Amino acid sequence: MADQITGAEQAIEQARDAVAREAWADAYAALRDVDPDRMTSDDLAALADAAWWTRRVDESIEARTKAYSGYVAAGAARQAGFSAWMLFYEYQLAGRTAAAAGWLRRSRQHLSGEPECVEQCYLAWVEAEEAQQRGAFDEAMNGAHRMAGIARRCGSPDLLAMSAQVQASVLLARGRVVGGLALLDDAMCSAMAGELSSFFTGWVYCLGLQQCMACADLERAVEWTEAAMAWCASMPEENNFRGLCRVHRVEVLELCGDWPRAETEAALTCRELLPYEARTAAEAFYLTGGIQRRRGELAAAEASYDRAHELGRDPQPGLALLRLAQGKADSSAAALRLALAADGGGDDGGPGRLGRCRLLAAQVEVSLALGQLGQARTAADELESTACAWQQRRESETTVLHATAAAAGGAVAFADRDLERALSLLHRALSLWLELGVPYEAAQVRMTLAAADRAAGDDEGARLELRAAQAVFERLGAVPDARRAAALLSAVHHRLPGELTVREMQVLRLVASGRTNRSIAAELVISEHTVARHLNNIFAKLDVSSRAAATAYACTHGLA
Repeated sequence: MADQITGAEQAIEQARDAVAREAWADAYAALRDVDPDRMTSDDLAALADAAWWTRRVDESIEARTKAYSGYVAAGAARQAGFSAWMLFYEYQLAGRTAAAAGWLRRSRQHLSGEPECVEQCYLAWVEAEEAQQRGAFDEAMNGAHRMAGIARRCGSPDLLAMSAQVQASVLLARGRVVGGLALLDDAMCSAMAGELSSFFTGWVYCLGLQQCMACADLERAVEWTEAAMAWCASMPEENNFRGLCRVHRVEVLELCGDWPRAETEAALTCRELLPYEARTAAEAFYLTGGIQRRRGELAAAEASYDRAHELGRDPQPGLALLRLAQGKADSSAAALRLALAADGGGDDGGPGRLGRCRLLAAQVEVSLALGQLGQARTAADELESTACAWQQRRESETTVLHATAAAAGGAVAFADRDLERALSLLHRALSLWLELGVPYEAAQVRMTLAAADRAAGDDEGARLELRAAQAVFERLGAVPDARRAAALLSAVHHRLPGELTVREMQVLRLVASGRTNRSIAAELVISEHTVARHLNNIFAKLDVSSRAAATAYACTHGLA
């Protein structure tokens, strides 16, 4: 018995040393086999923390519940209140809202009668978040200020930094973006400077990156993502925040055109987050689907979107764009109408509008493919309105929202044959995407700009845009887009007798390759009826009467 007691005591001492070094895997290994009856409440709380860091959420909850009971039995109200709050947090993350509410109530009961203490910061934090969700922004800001005051008086840099993040969240929610982002930067600097504990460093980084992306602030997201991942790399492997920060890195890499690294990081994210952070892992699957779709890997993209949906992420607008690529434009349009209706619009230009703007941009693309100019114009107008509202709040006109709105407006103007407006907007969109460092979107704008240049009689300008777009698509591995750019470039180089349009040129090349009307319709995302109409025009302009004669013409002129 003495040996067993000595062994338990040694394990506990080893665990305490590991906790002091934040070596959570070592702490967990030392404590997992120790009889809970031999551990103090503090040791049980340490086991709970070690289990949480090593992604053993159920074990963390079990150990923390035992620690809570020990604190209650000892009359340690502050420790019991904090343990109850942590159980609220863990149950909330696990999606078990009833249990979370019960533990929050207990935390309030334990701490409400205590003199001012740092643990009361956590209650002020929750009150601020609850008020913000109700739209009671003054009440929310009061809660955040109360949290900051307690943290300052109690000497907690962790909770002082978190109070700045809470204040930033309130300001962003009410549309005061510049002030909100300034406070966000302040909290992030505290994390980057090593002023905070590991738990709060990870927390500040994850929440801050989420806010950057919600505000469509790509420049900030890139900068802070690198800082967050550098911190993750410096930490032991058992860093539970690694996957949460990594999903934002995936989004940044995808936008910046580093698709291979984005896919690698997405796979790691899913392994690190499943099964306990399924909703965040779902975002990684969605982003992977977008890369696969653009590369022409349509079956793989569909599987990724299905997985994202299974884990709770709405797969729109990516799935709608996949359907468009599969030649199912009507299905794509229907899905987008439902997604936009479910989104419900809301506060123009506020944080989180990037999601709706992506839906609207997709609706412009699909509507133009279907020839529904009025619907495309309505979506583009909403995008422009959102960008204008955002400009006032963000005090900037060089954001992702502005680039998206300019690209959509330019495409609609070109379809409406307003070349002057189209060229102005498309050049603006191209400049913004290049400045933001988003190569795929810039190349897509170049494709539309090339068509507008050619319509204006500027074949040289069209060639330059198409060559630049083709180079980007080939570098990214966007095979369908690269093939389309090559075909259009060939059309610009060869002015065809009969003045064939670019679309007629595309149809002729596909006919010459032996494709059926149905196959051509799927490739070009148009109806079979439209293909037949193009063929009739081609026959008339080339003065031929059959597919075979049209094919011979294409081969003779080097177009096949």
